[in-house]
Amino acid sequence: MERSGHRLNVTLDPEHAARLAQLAERTHVQEGTLARSLLSMAIEEADPDARNIAAVLDGIPGAYEHAMQNLERARAGETIPLDEL
Repeated sequence: MERSGHRLNVTLDPEHAARLAQLAERTHVQEGTLARSLLSMAIEEADPDARNIAAVLDGIPGAYEHAMQNLERARAGETIPLDEL
């Protein structure tokens, strides 16, 4: 049986979670339904230009540090080869 979508878990900071809850309550829909719709709209409107993607990535708190930490882990051999997953 083919899956119709892809599951993605997203953690919101308290401020955004509260805003989502307020929006869901005002629109009388489940938070997950509203979040899925908002995320889909944002993805559709995202500019694929590499300069803009870099700006989005730069706006993620701790993303660079996390990437560097994982690079070091990979260099230390703390990874699993893709064919073993």
